[in-house]
Amino acid sequence: MGVQECKIIELPKMEDDRGSLSFVESDSHIPFDLRRIYYLYNISEGASRGAHGHKELQQLVIAMSGHFTIEVDDGGDKKIFHLDKPNLGLYVCPMIWRHLYDFSPDAVCVVLASLHYDENDYYRNYEDFMKDVKKQ
Repeated sequence: MGVQECKIIELPKMEDDRGSLSFVESDSHIPFDLRRIYYLYNISEGASRGAHGHKELQQLVIAMSGHFTIEVDDGGDKKIFHLDKPNLGLYVCPMIWRHLYDFSPDAVCVVLASLHYDENDYYRNYEDFMKDVKKQ
């Protein structure tokens, strides 16, 4: 797996004069069973988030409000995505280092995750991440 697996997923969008509605269904819109949802908001100006990787976790990252940028890195290649629509999510596969930045003041980042929180699944140090990437 690598950054080529990280891609924008367009979610269903239903619109009428009352507004818009989008939804996500496991194994229909995302390639994993949903185990956890978390969200980032009230992010300080100039702050960044992420700066870690996961061994097994899969994610769908959505800009529910506002916008932000996410860089994905597989240890060899990098890609940059700008998220700014609540019906678009970035699928992030395992063994990807991610860095989120350039948050607008109104940004709300929602993350759908394939696993419950497990600190042992994290790479907090880029050098440790790169050591395991090179083993694969």
